[in-house]
Amino acid sequence: MSKQSRRREALVYHAKPTPGKIKVVPTKKYASQRDLSLAYSPGVAEPCLEIAKDIDNVYKYTTKGNLVAVISNGTAVLGLGNIGPEASKPVMEGKGVLFKIFADIDVFDIEVDTEDVEAFIQTVKMIAPTFGGINLEDIKAPEAFEIERRLKEELDIPVMHDDQHGTAIISAAALLNALELAEKDIANVQIVISGAGAAAISCSRLYQAFGAKRDNMVMLDSKGVIRQDRETLTPEKAEFATHRKIDTIEEALQNADVFIGLSTSDIVSPDMLLSMADNPIVFAMANPDPEIPYDIAIATRKDIIMATGRSDHPNQVNNVLGFPFIFRGALDVRATKINEEMKMAAVKALANLAKEAVPEQVNIAYGETRLTFGRDYIIPKPFDPRLIFKIPPAVAKAAMESGVAKSPITDWDKYENELLERSGSDNKIVRLLLNRAKLNPKRVVYAEADHLDVLKAAQIAHDEGIAMPILLGRRSVIEKLKEEIEFDADVPIIDPKSDEEEARLKSYAKVYWNQRKRKGITLYAAEKIMRERNYFAAMMVNEGHADALISGFSRSYPSVVKPMLELIGLAPNSTRIATTNLLMTQRGPLFLSDTAININPSATDLTKIAQMTAGVVKMFGMEPVMAMISYSNFGSSKNQTATKVGEAVAYLHKRHPNLLVDGELQADFALNREMLQDTFPFSKLAGRKVNTLIFPNLESGNITYKLLKELNQAESIGPIMMGMRKPVHILQLEASVDEIVNMTAIAVIDAQQKEKLAEL
Repeated sequence: MSKQSRRREALVYHAKPTPGKIKVVPTKKYASQRDLSLAYSPGVAEPCLEIAKDIDNVYKYTTKGNLVAVISNGTAVLGLGNIGPEASKPVMEGKGVLFKIFADIDVFDIEVDTEDVEAFIQTVKMIAPTFGGINLEDIKAPEAFEIERRLKEELDIPVMHDDQHGTAIISAAALLNALELAEKDIANVQIVISGAGAAAISCSRLYQAFGAKRDNMVMLDSKGVIRQDRETLTPEKAEFATHRKIDTIEEALQNADVFIGLSTSDIVSPDMLLSMADNPIVFAMANPDPEIPYDIAIATRKDIIMATGRSDHPNQVNNVLGFPFIFRGALDVRATKINEEMKMAAVKALANLAKEAVPEQVNIAYGETRLTFGRDYIIPKPFDPRLIFKIPPAVAKAAMESGVAKSPITDWDKYENELLERSGSDNKIVRLLLNRAKLNPKRVVYAEADHLDVLKAAQIAHDEGIAMPILLGRRSVIEKLKEEIEFDADVPIIDPKSDEEEARLKSYAKVYWNQRKRKGITLYAAEKIMRERNYFAAMMVNEGHADALISGFSRSYPSVVKPMLELIGLAPNSTRIATTNLLMTQRGPLFLSDTAININPSATDLTKIAQMTAGVVKMFGMEPVMAMISYSNFGSSKNQTATKVGEAVAYLHKRHPNLLVDGELQADFALNREMLQDTFPFSKLAGRKVNTLIFPNLESGNITYKLLKELNQAESIGPIMMGMRKPVHILQLEASVDEIVNMTAIAVIDAQQKEKLAEL
């Protein structure tokens, strides 16, 4: 994508359909006059009076306990510099999004129009009663140090400047693990820090808290090595001034064990890297380009342990591993501050998490066979689902032990379950899906690329590295639409009806004719059929000229399925095909089957559908917890529609006892754990969170999926085709651009899996 296209896309993203990225949503009923009288006058007076009696009741009756202010004056934004408070607002809103999706914390972003330290502090102090915590963001040094210090002293809620402490906490965890792998003692290693801003100072201080010696540190700023004999040093720089008579980074890196880069790109050369001690630890964290390129560094030193700030290399030092979960733990015990003990607890929890067995969901997301603690895995991945229930409890315990927790936790098992519930409210699975596709993109043919939305999805798939698109359709239309949306990438365009594809069409037709010449198809008819785009696209996949296929945007589902079944057919050991839809709901990911193929499946069919769906759920790195849905519960109806569900469950219990499946069940009992536990405690699903629903017929599955999608604006992935020999996926009519992109990722992952199976 061109720079201009990317700029336009970013602007449209922030402007449409509603300006900005966050909004306030009511959490209580408000439909009736009674609701409104409780929400406001006169009912609201009662909680006001209770808070007036005891100020701590504000946590009981308002959102304060889960509300963080992200506050900036826009003086040091994202490397953009001092762009002012209004211009910083998109960044602060973005920070609010990260708080919400990773830790379920609500945010108001506050942009303060002052560069005066005292005025800024007084402003924050005056609005602090609204919030449970304060996240300071993008405030330039050295003012940031004084602002944070004063606010921590003068407020009784957690305050943290993430630019300082976020990088410090994540990099400290990585450093502890890197030192362990290098078999070096933190007290003895020589550390070079390039950069002397807020993050560099905070990193250096935290490393000292874990045993690093100040005399073993050399810090550099834009003028070179910070020495004790330099004049006009700020107090923070003076704190790390060295007595050594050196001036340059070349001199500082001689025999150094650790390099911490928080400065600018390309300042470390291969020769400098070669001058470092054995098993050098290099954290080149400048963004977007590190102090030394990753590929050059690992080619220069085979014994290097390296981290960067980038997601496309191992060991990403990403602040999102820290601030959402640190504030989560602090809020949940109503900590009066975020102190050193809490930060150190977060460091240890992150470091220890990297040594634990990695969930399959994380391996799948990053395309790894098995992530294990080592030089390329010294810090957890940002999409690790364990972060939400590992880091907050460690922070909360440290707050309690250090005496700053006003509401200690007593039931840790209950607290962990609450954290797990919070983690189900976002769309992490979509990000995991797209990341996994990017690791090994495949050739995807879009059979309807002459439709604008399909072409937009292909453009996104190309630009994001999800797939290598092949655009099928009328060339003149595709080229015109490409120009309209500034899709200037050189991707293949194939028009099956054009003269230039005549030879390929005849070749495909002959293959098709040989397959079906005893079923009434002549060679002439085969050539005519091959001009139909879905047959042509299917043959491309069959003949290995594409890896996967996306179609169905403009045509009915049955008309698109027919050529796929004729040409591609069922996978080995499959007796039927089916589809499942994945919906991103408020309660977390929910799979629904069958939503597009089997009109009235038998009990035997339902067992096959359930087994195939379980395989798809596992493909996403999740354990399938499956409810077979009906209008009755466990034999309460003897109607054939209900009994066939019971028969299917009985078969699955007998033949697949380890599969977590039960029924028949009404949908509310399947989705309400308490109801199911209280009424049917004998069920295999009792006490479990169901993530998969198997429906008794097509109409119930399709209607439910579309109702949930429209009423709850749930993001949808599907229908995901199951049981096909090749990766073929058919869209719902008029699917959105996002849905097509998601289905592209599914098609790529399907192709990845089938490729692996073929290699076995």
